[in-house]
Amino acid sequence: MTTKPKASIYNWRRNRRHAGTEEDRADAISRIRNATQPPTAANDSESNTEIDAINREGLTGRQLRLARRLAQKNGLEATSDYDAVRLLRQKGIDPFHRANLLGMTGETAQTEDQAKDKVTIHLPQTVSEGGKTLPGPEMSPAQRRELEIGEIQKDIARRRRRKLLALFARLTVFVFLPTFIVGFYFYRVATPMYASDSAFSILQADGGGAAFGGLLAGTQFATAQDSVATQEFLESKDALLRLERDMGFAEIFQQDWIDPIQRLSPDATLEEAYKLFRRMITIGYDPSDGIIRMEVAAPDPQISVAISDRLLSYAEETINGLTELKREDQMRDALDGFEMAQKERRRAQEDLIELQIQGALLDPQNVIVSLRGRIDALETQIQEKELQLAALLDNRRPNQAKVDGARADIARLEAVLEELNSEMLDVSAGENSLARLSLRIQMAQADLVARDMMLQTAMQQMETTRTEANRKVRYLTVSVRPVPSQEPTYPRKFENTILAFLLFAGIYLLISLTASVLREQVSS
Repeated sequence: MTTKPKASIYNWRRNRRHAGTEEDRADAISRIRNATQPPTAANDSESNTEIDAINREGLTGRQLRLARRLAQKNGLEATSDYDAVRLLRQKGIDPFHRANLLGMTGETAQTEDQAKDKVTIHLPQTVSEGGKTLPGPEMSPAQRRELEIGEIQKDIARRRRRKLLALFARLTVFVFLPTFIVGFYFYRVATPMYASDSAFSILQADGGGAAFGGLLAGTQFATAQDSVATQEFLESKDALLRLERDMGFAEIFQQDWIDPIQRLSPDATLEEAYKLFRRMITIGYDPSDGIIRMEVAAPDPQISVAISDRLLSYAEETINGLTELKREDQMRDALDGFEMAQKERRRAQEDLIELQIQGALLDPQNVIVSLRGRIDALETQIQEKELQLAALLDNRRPNQAKVDGARADIARLEAVLEELNSEMLDVSAGENSLARLSLRIQMAQADLVARDMMLQTAMQQMETTRTEANRKVRYLTVSVRPVPSQEPTYPRKFENTILAFLLFAGIYLLISLTASVLREQVSS
């Protein structure tokens, strides 16, 4: 058995564990700190060389502690235990001489006796060479630096583990646990909803208009406004009220077997029912092909199909109402013009008939022509009689009987002529004359012809307007009818759970970045 010096850091740690008093513990801590650090007098190369030589002597911890106390007793300011040995030797004092050790022992005997009842002093013992508790080899400064680096790395690893555990705890509280709750709801609690899909489009009647409007006829752009209006109606409260009146929409979702999140309360307001209506009914309009797609979700597939059929009927009524208003607006002016033309023609015709009845003649102009012809004929006969009378008077001895007869004929013809002239004067002059009556009848006939033309034009305009109005008629064509679903469409468990995880993770990341930026701003 041999006694080996214990100068390594392991002996210093063991001495620290077995120190008897508080003073010994403090000395052991100071010695360990000084042993793991190079001497502070780095500017004096000779002192460093002497301290390195003392370090290689393999002094025990107790020897170094006694040397430190002896240096303090002699008033030497030593920076470490090795520096204390160096200073004592420079002063000519052997720190390990028996006399010096006995002096130190006398001073500390009382203190050690007081501490014996509390702790047991463990002095360096004789150990076997083959034991597993042998001190390690002497450590060089490079080895000590490597040891310190290893301790720093272990400390960094411990801090990283603590931070990772704290990060995992935060993620569990703010991300994993809420995601688990959401997934549990979707997989175990949520009531399955059955969706029915349908698709319909709004078409325009055949026939193109004029100018630029004819270029868009028959395309999806011609009915884009009507499609958007129909979509807005199906998503409005008006459609919800009609569904509530016809089917009892709120009662469908107030049943007890529906989960609390999707179930309506018995005293639900219209706003709450409308929010649920917007969630359960999805309507989208594709302007590229002009098709409106509608999806209706309900707790029962038959109810879902019934709601879809109701909404399609509402949409068809809405389209018919919109086109009817357009047709009425276009036809109103044409009908008013046609009716006015009919009234004016009827008035002109009544005036003509009244004038014809007033004159009691079908053709007053023929009467005037006949009178004028008779007057001309009488004038011709009078001229002939006057010539005959002149011829009789040219004889030296005219026949008096013939002369008187000729004169009598002329007188009679002149009397008839005067009657015809007076009749002609009555027909031609005066407000109620036949000429004026004939003129008024001609004017009435011309007015009637004009009214006939206006009536014909109004009829053509009305027919043209009716044709244009018919071309603007909209038809709702259902391309995909709703069919009952055999499997629940909602909730989409996996997709919704992943979405919830991404949402919670994004919120946590945003809050963490915000907190980091605020800490950096405050610390700077």
